[in-house]
Amino acid sequence: MTTIPKRCDIPKAHKWDLSPMFSDDTAWETLFKTTEEKICRYTAFHGQLGDSAARLKEAIDFDLSVNRDIERLYTYAHLKNDEDKTHATYDALFQKAVNLYTRIAQASSFFTPEIQAIDEGIMADFLKDPALNGYQFFMEKILRYKPHTRSPEVEELLAMSAEAMGAPSRIFGQLNNADLRFGTLTDEKGQTQELSHGNFTTFLMHPDRAVRKNAFTTYYATYESHKHTIGASLAASIKKDLFLSRAKRFDATLDRALFSDNVDKTVYTALIDNVRGGFAPLFEYLRLRKKVLGVESLHIYDTYVPLVSDVDFSMDYDEAVEVILEALAPLGSEYTTILEKGLKGGWVDRYENRGKRSGAYSSGCYDSSPYILLNHDSRSINSLFTLAHEAGHSMHSHYSRKNQPYIYGDYTIFVAEVASTLNEALLGQYLLKKYANDEKMRAYILNREIDNIRGTLFRQTMFAEFEMQIHAQATRNQPITVETLTDLYGELLKEYFGDTMEIDETLTLECLRIPHFYSSFYVYKYATGISAALDIAGRILKGEESALPRYMEFLTLGGSQFPVDELRTAGVDMTQPHPVANTIAHFGALVKELTTLLT
Repeated sequence: MTTIPKRCDIPKAHKWDLSPMFSDDTAWETLFKTTEEKICRYTAFHGQLGDSAARLKEAIDFDLSVNRDIERLYTYAHLKNDEDKTHATYDALFQKAVNLYTRIAQASSFFTPEIQAIDEGIMADFLKDPALNGYQFFMEKILRYKPHTRSPEVEELLAMSAEAMGAPSRIFGQLNNADLRFGTLTDEKGQTQELSHGNFTTFLMHPDRAVRKNAFTTYYATYESHKHTIGASLAASIKKDLFLSRAKRFDATLDRALFSDNVDKTVYTALIDNVRGGFAPLFEYLRLRKKVLGVESLHIYDTYVPLVSDVDFSMDYDEAVEVILEALAPLGSEYTTILEKGLKGGWVDRYENRGKRSGAYSSGCYDSSPYILLNHDSRSINSLFTLAHEAGHSMHSHYSRKNQPYIYGDYTIFVAEVASTLNEALLGQYLLKKYANDEKMRAYILNREIDNIRGTLFRQTMFAEFEMQIHAQATRNQPITVETLTDLYGELLKEYFGDTMEIDETLTLECLRIPHFYSSFYVYKYATGISAALDIAGRILKGEESALPRYMEFLTLGGSQFPVDELRTAGVDMTQPHPVANTIAHFGALVKELTTLLT
């Protein structure tokens, strides 16, 4: 039987190298102690932020230095914790980092209300003072929160609650990644394999429908047996967001989520409206899938298997890196040289091991490499695209931190998905060109491109509408039970799939396994991100003169502007409907080309 290996059985060359951050855990503990000792120094600035521009800058710089240290501590701890969620030492290290974060936030909680209490005329003079040169946008983001900032005492209490407020997400993460077991499967050859988060999608891509269906029912049987616990956890997270929104004087949790990025609510609602108006090519594709597979009724476990069934895809990590570097050549030699060094030299934790966090991500801080967590499966073409995706995040982080000071080194999530999905778009176009004379392989790649847009635009927009509706129910003080969650999700499944697919009741449990729902109103950014990315990628590949330099400038902006303004630098205006509309049209064109090839 094939089982998931232990962490100790993974070769060192396949793991990320965290030693540039800390040589060992002792070095981490040393910085932890030093940072902890700085907390008491916050009191020296209390009541003095309005004394002068120089004193205000001194206080801000002290706070930034403390935060820079805690971010390094937190990054190392969470990466080590994600290597193996069952490892008690690193679970404790992670908890210590989170607790220190909370205490620092509590100690510095007077900063925002005290800055906002400074007389407007005095603040205007401060902002003209050379001492605060380069801090204007940083100050603007603080001052615009004035209507949503409470008294220093209330802000201190809210800061103190941060660690406890993170409990729903942490509980779900531990249950989902460390404790849940999904049993084993026997394939058509009689071989037994353990089912996991990492290989679930691979099983859903299996050409044997019985294997796919068995994987689906076996996987969700585990969620069925834990649905009340997970439902309660998600409900608690939603109510936590509602509490914080009300405490900060926002009308709704969506308003609070959009405020920090200065994104108008119409961007969110227009995305849903535009996608709902673009169901026709989606339904056309699902009907094509049903016809090609020759099934009487289409089920969700029929929507991942490639429609070109006799392509035996296999690509190990090293080969995937080479393909990605070739695909990203349009971004320039500097970009690919830096990326190659990172992907081969310690940025990436490549393969699944027991207890490892599921999925994939790019993470890091201003003083670390942009690390990538993967659960690479050489049998899945999705793993190739996942690596390209996370590489986009990491290169965005690299350029932001290289070109911006610490104060503006981090970009927002709204723009984060642009660099990642643009890399996927370039990879898709590269593969289509590479296999231009191979109709079978071209159809295989087209199929994957279509499924990617379906998953990123249509699926994530459905997630976004689910979040909007369930949070609205909480705002109306309606109870949030597991039945509330699954019933609402089931209705949306019916609307987003129409009459093209039979909705298994088990599929309504899907809403319980989406970790992004614990970071409320995150998922819509995938849909806006792919729309912006396809727009930019199209112009780069067409050779538009300004497209590449504008995109490369966008990568360097970090958090120095509001995200919608940063995208305008790259040539995309997400306040207008055409980026989403063009993506739906592009999706439709791909469906028509695939239909021609297959019929």
